[in-house]
Amino acid sequence: MDDKRQSVRFEDLKDDDQKRLRLRVAHFLEAESGYRSGSRHWAQEDEPRPEYDPERTTLTERRLAKVAELKALHPDDAHQLGLGQISERTLQRWSAAWPDQGVMGLADGRLTPVLRGHRKVTPQVGEAIHAVHAECLHRSRVGMKTKERMIHQFVREKFGTEAETKVPHYTTLLKVWKEWFGPEGGRQRYLRSAAAVDTGGSTVTITRPGQVVVLDTTPFAVKLRDDVFGEPVSVDLTLALDAFTHSLVAFRLTPESDSSIEVAMLLRDVMLPLPMRPDWTPDMEWHYPGVPSALITEFAGYPVAGRPFFAPETVTSDHGSVYKNHHLVQVARTLGTVVLPARVMRAQDKAACERAFSGIQSLLLELLLGYRGRDVADRGADPEEDAVWTVNEAEHLLATWIVGIWQNRRLDQYAPAWDPGGRHSPNTLFATAAARDGIALQIPEASLYHRLLPAHFVKVHGRRGVKIGGLWYGGDHPVLAGLGSLPSPRSGRHRGKWVVHRDPRDCRQVFIELAGEWHPLPWNGLPRGEDVLAFSDARVQQVLREAARAGLKPRDDTELLPVLLDLIGARSPVGSWPSQMTKTERSERAREVARARAAERDREAAGLTSLPVAPRPAELVRQNQQAVDAERRRRREAAVDAPLALPPRLGDGLRQRSLFMLPDADDEPDSPPAQEGPK
Repeated sequence: MDDKRQSVRFEDLKDDDQKRLRLRVAHFLEAESGYRSGSRHWAQEDEPRPEYDPERTTLTERRLAKVAELKALHPDDAHQLGLGQISERTLQRWSAAWPDQGVMGLADGRLTPVLRGHRKVTPQVGEAIHAVHAECLHRSRVGMKTKERMIHQFVREKFGTEAETKVPHYTTLLKVWKEWFGPEGGRQRYLRSAAAVDTGGSTVTITRPGQVVVLDTTPFAVKLRDDVFGEPVSVDLTLALDAFTHSLVAFRLTPESDSSIEVAMLLRDVMLPLPMRPDWTPDMEWHYPGVPSALITEFAGYPVAGRPFFAPETVTSDHGSVYKNHHLVQVARTLGTVVLPARVMRAQDKAACERAFSGIQSLLLELLLGYRGRDVADRGADPEEDAVWTVNEAEHLLATWIVGIWQNRRLDQYAPAWDPGGRHSPNTLFATAAARDGIALQIPEASLYHRLLPAHFVKVHGRRGVKIGGLWYGGDHPVLAGLGSLPSPRSGRHRGKWVVHRDPRDCRQVFIELAGEWHPLPWNGLPRGEDVLAFSDARVQQVLREAARAGLKPRDDTELLPVLLDLIGARSPVGSWPSQMTKTERSERAREVARARAAERDREAAGLTSLPVAPRPAELVRQNQQAVDAERRRRREAAVDAPLALPPRLGDGLRQRSLFMLPDADDEPDSPPAQEGPK
C-alpha cells in the first residue's frame, strides 16, 4: 500500500453505502453467532431462527445456510445489497478481517476507490496546463475558453498534431483547472502577487487567546449627535477582535476619524480588565472558571465584567495610515507585540473582523434610529434628523451589547477545528482555553498610559521649560528647576536631550519621567486658579497661525491665551456663538471635546487626576464668560494707574437735588446751629 494513503474509515462511505454495509454486517453476525446483533442479549423476537440456532448448529452449517439464503434472493435485490456473489469463502474472509478492522473489514475496495486523477489528462496535457497557468498570471485576465485554446496551441506546437487529439473536453479542463489552482476569483494583480509569495506550504494555526488580535476601522453605520452642541456627526468604529475566541476585546468610537493615539489606547484596553458599569446585571460579571471573581476583583481593584483580557502577541491590521506610522511602531515595541500587516486588498487575512462588522450592523445597528444603510442609494430620507443617540450613549450601548450578547452568541461558522459540530461561543472558547492553559493575570501598571504616549526629545531652557509642538511647558515647575539647563546624560542619537511624552488629544500638560516617577508639566499659558477647556494639537497649530497673523510673537504663552479663548470658547465673542459657527467648526469642536474626554478616561483608568475633569456642556457658557470677564478686567486695570472708582447709581443726582427728600436720621446734626442776631 502507498505510504501516503491512510486507512479507510466508516465515515468515508456515502449514506447509501453505510446502509448497505450495516445490512451486510447483520447477515454476517447472524451467520457467526445466530443473532443479527451479534449477541443473545439484544436478540429480536424471532431470533434465533432454527437454521441459525447456535445450540443446534455448527458455524459451518450456519455459513452454508446464510449462503443459500442470500442466493435465494432476487438478483436485483442481491445486487442492491452488494451480495450478489457470495460464498462460504467470503464469510470466512469476513470473519478473519472482523477482529482487526471491524465494520470496514466487510467493505470491499469498490466502495472507497483510490483517487487516481483524471485518466484523460496525459503528461503532455498536464505540462500544457501548468505552462498556460504561468502565462496567464503574467498576462491580463482571460476566460477559460481562451485558456483552452492556449492549451491546444501549446500541445500542437510542442508535441504535434497527434498529441492534440488527447486534449480532453472543455468541461474536463475546467474541472482540472479548479482542482489544481482553485477558483481564482480575485483580481489579476492580486492573483499574481499571491502566486509570487512562497509560504512553504505552511499556514498559521491559532491555538490560544491573544495569539493574533485583528484591528480594523470602519465608519459607524449610525449617525450620532455630539455631546457638546447636539449636532449630527459621523463616527469611526475601531475594533480589536481575538482571532481564537472571536471575542470583541476592545473598541473605540472616535468622531470624524481616528488617529494613532486611539489605536495605542485600544491596545491598552485589550490588556485591561473591563470594569462593571452601574446598570449592568450580575450575570455580566466575570464568571470564567479557573479564576474566581473575587480574585480578579482584588487584582484589578474594581468589579470586572465578563470579557477576556490578555497581552496581544501579534496584531494584524490593514495598511491605513493610522496603523503604519512611527507612533504605532513605538507602541508595539513598548508592548512587545509584533505588528503583522495584512496583504493589500486581501480581506481573507482579516475576514473574522470584517464578519464582526457585518454582525454588529445586522444584529444591532440596523435597529437604531439614524441608521445610514450600506450605501448612499439605500440611505433613508434624512438619517441626520433621525439621529437621537449621543456618542457616549452609543458607546455604552455597544459595550453592554458586546458583554451581554456577543460574548454569549453561538458561533455557527466559527466552531473550533477540534469540535466542528459543537456549540461554542466566545465565552466558552475562552473558558476552554483557560482550563487548558490557565489565565495570566498580568494587569498593566498605571504608568503604561504615559509610556504609550508619543515621545518628544527636547532640551530644558532655563525658566521657560520645554518646548513641544510650539508651546512651552513647566516653566516654573520644581522638577525642571532641579534640572536647570543641564543636558540629559543620554547619549547616542538624542544626545543630551530629555524624553517628554504628550497626549495629542489634550495639550494642557505633558509628562516627564525622572527616577521611575512621572511628573505632569502644565502649559505655561494656563491661568492661575482657573480652568481652561482642553485643546488638541490641531488646535495648537491653529492658535499659532492666528497669533502669527495677528503679529504676536509666540515667546510668552500668556499672550496666546486670548486667542485660545476666542477659538475654543462656546459663547465668547459673537463669531464663536454656536448659532454663528459653521457646521465644520462645530464638528471640530465636538471632536476635540470627545477626544479630551477619552484622554481623561484613560488617565482615570491609570489612576491619574492631575487635571480637573472637563466641564459638561452646561458649564461651558459660565466658565467661558468668567474667563472673558477676567481678561477684560485685567486689561482695564492695566490701562490706568489709579484704581477705578465705581460709577454712581442711576438716580443718585436727582435724589440729591430733590426738595421733597427727607434727610436720613444719620444725616441730622447732633445740636442745632447757633442763630446770629440782627446786626
